[in-house]
Amino acid sequence: MEKGLLIVISGPSGVGKGTVIKNFIDDPELKLAFSVSMTTREKRAGEEEGVNYYYVSKEEFLKARENGELLESAEFVGNYYGTPVKEVERIRNAGKNVLLEIEVQGCRQVREKVPDAITIFIIPPSMEELEKRIRGRNTEPEEIVQERLAKAARELEMTNQYKYVICNDDAELAADIIRLIIKRQMELANRK
Repeated sequence: MEKGLLIVISGPSGVGKGTVIKNFIDDPELKLAFSVSMTTREKRAGEEEGVNYYYVSKEEFLKARENGELLESAEFVGNYYGTPVKEVERIRNAGKNVLLEIEVQGCRQVREKVPDAITIFIIPPSMEELEKRIRGRNTEPEEIVQERLAKAARELEMTNQYKYVICNDDAELAADIIRLIIKRQMELANRK
């Protein structure tokens, strides 16, 4: 059985990563599986342990990071998020391709540990469109909106750290492009 690929998708908050991913995640040809991340944030209504996240204390998280048990980790709005190495390896060793939707700093950590990871950055058609999408959610106070926009501007400067950069002007088209990238990478991996 071939070991699965590790696919990383990043992009600024509000760019539509989730929408794009929903358009291809269930394609059986891609053999995709999400790795469940670990977080210190509180569980939200409707979320399940081991499905949405592994919910842990800050102490447990920091110990796991210190022991090298996380492929990547990041802090966002006072909470820690990370990807357990064991979870990723379990899925890859079962022949599935692991999809990680993570922050830019997490991608950098993954590339150091897994140089052959397939890295994809999703960009918005423009900063104006990104701001419209973030504001359209109507879920956050102005200071958080401004924080997200400033962070997005910094992240967009780092697209050169990714193998592929895809514009999400049309979620279905962006998904189709990513689907083609994954299929091609699977073909290349099978030739080795």
